[in-house]
Amino acid sequence: MKILLLDKNHPLITEQLLAKNFTLEEDFTSSYDEVCNTIENYDGIIIRSRIPLDKNFLERGKNLKFIARVGAGMENIDVVAARQLGIQLINSPEGNRDSVAEHVVGMLLVLMHRLFIASLEVKDGIWKREENRGDELLGKTVGLIGYGNMGKAAAKRLSGFGCKVIFHDILPDLSDEFASQVTLDQLKNSADIVSLHIPLTTETYHLVDEEFISGMKKDFYFINTARGKNVNTGSLVEGLRSGKIKGACLDVLEYEKSSFEHLETENDDLKYLLDSEKVIVTPHIAGWTHQSKEKLAQIIVDKILASFG
Repeated sequence: MKILLLDKNHPLITEQLLAKNFTLEEDFTSSYDEVCNTIENYDGIIIRSRIPLDKNFLERGKNLKFIARVGAGMENIDVVAARQLGIQLINSPEGNRDSVAEHVVGMLLVLMHRLFIASLEVKDGIWKREENRGDELLGKTVGLIGYGNMGKAAAKRLSGFGCKVIFHDILPDLSDEFASQVTLDQLKNSADIVSLHIPLTTETYHLVDEEFISGMKKDFYFINTARGKNVNTGSLVEGLRSGKIKGACLDVLEYEKSSFEHLETENDDLKYLLDSEKVIVTPHIAGWTHQSKEKLAQIIVDKILASFG
């Protein structure tokens, strides 16, 4: 089989697939149109997020048997068209779930205990104790929206902090030893902390908006390590201004480029988030550890070999 690699990934992908007699070609720079002109020559694609694989692209790939996405989200791929064309879709959410879960806990602790702010103040010669009094995770009810690989990994860790963990998911009967399944209304009535672990779809676009935020019974902390467009940023900012949202931990932003390489929009809402002491922002790195890079790649190789080896 002849495979096109469209993004740089861990070298074990190349090493292990070459050892199994796959033919591999790398193209990390060509544009969408340039790749479209050659895609019919390949049996498979390995990609992260560099270019969109829409219906037009997939139809041009007349010999494509699979698309392997090194990561979890598949929004860069026209999933419906791929299935209609008989193209197998492979991803690797198992590979970075532990990284994401640790990032969630880390951001929460930094925010709730004012660790970053207090550290910067002391380094600047400012010694404030009462102003930096923290808020404990112990005893909080955490509401997870989405209970796949990421949600389950987060629940396992948060339960160890003495949190009560509940979750809402579109699939039934997912409760386990770490979290209990509830309706979305029940989650809104109980949660002190809300964390998103959902894909980006037409149903989840701007899921967190003014109606969602105002429907929360308690003032709450908010975490998003899923996709930026799951959240209406204007509504988030208003929630922070009003105090309904006590603080936010954001690894993803609505204004990211689709390839996640940088921000493509600047506006007053973004400036508020970047300037606010109530907001922790990281550059889409929740799943981005040395360990996850290797695990993501190994899972992709294992799945390709299981189907086509």
